[in-house]
Amino acid sequence: MGNGRATAIRFAQEGARLVLIDRDRDALDVVVGDVEEHGAEVVASTIDVGAHGAPASIMGLANDSFGRIDVLHNNVGIGAGDAPPHLLDDDVFDRIMEINLRATWRICREAVPIMRQQRGGVITNVSSIASIAGTGIAAYRMSKAGVDALTKNLAVTNAKYGIRVNAILPGLIDTPLGVDSAAAARGMNRADLAARRAARVPLGHQGTAWDVANAALFLASDEAAFVSGVCLPVDGGQSARVG
Repeated sequence: MGNGRATAIRFAQEGARLVLIDRDRDALDVVVGDVEEHGAEVVASTIDVGAHGAPASIMGLANDSFGRIDVLHNNVGIGAGDAPPHLLDDDVFDRIMEINLRATWRICREAVPIMRQQRGGVITNVSSIASIAGTGIAAYRMSKAGVDALTKNLAVTNAKYGIRVNAILPGLIDTPLGVDSAAAARGMNRADLAARRAARVPLGHQGTAWDVANAALFLASDEAAFVSGVCLPVDGGQSARVG
């Protein structure tokens, strides 16, 4: 299970009304079915977050459907074609930055005026420990480091309006994108790649999408009312090991 799907389910379990966005209609329909099983009121739309009018469409849909926006959860990230800096192609760099950083910033920019008028709201951006740990994927790391910086800037500039902004930095999580797709791209057995990833984690195993989802739920909840500007690793101690 992916991080976004698990997060939608955890919010549904707590009674949230949901606006779900994905560029893949089939994947979106699966998640809609999941949350409806928990009795959630849900509106869904197929939108590419990188499209020019996407932020206004998403915020307009949420506001029109429910009259307010309490939580914006940006679960966005691509990395296809990434490489070390001296091998990185211009088009690959531009595409990764466009989706991972620019689209996240533009959606936040659209949400902030609504939350300011409400005098409250929560924004949670899904970053990665790649933003703070050395990797061979240069554009992805730069894009997620930008998400961390965006998160802190938004937290400081919107605190007086009662808006909290945090980021989640997942480590090695056992998801279809993280393991299945990576194994297929490398021509590896899935179990072998999963074991290699687990060996890199101090706790001795990969995380699951539920670990990320539970962090998101906490950051959006009243229990995190005094938590803002935080970039929270969910990584089994891996970032502590690498510093």
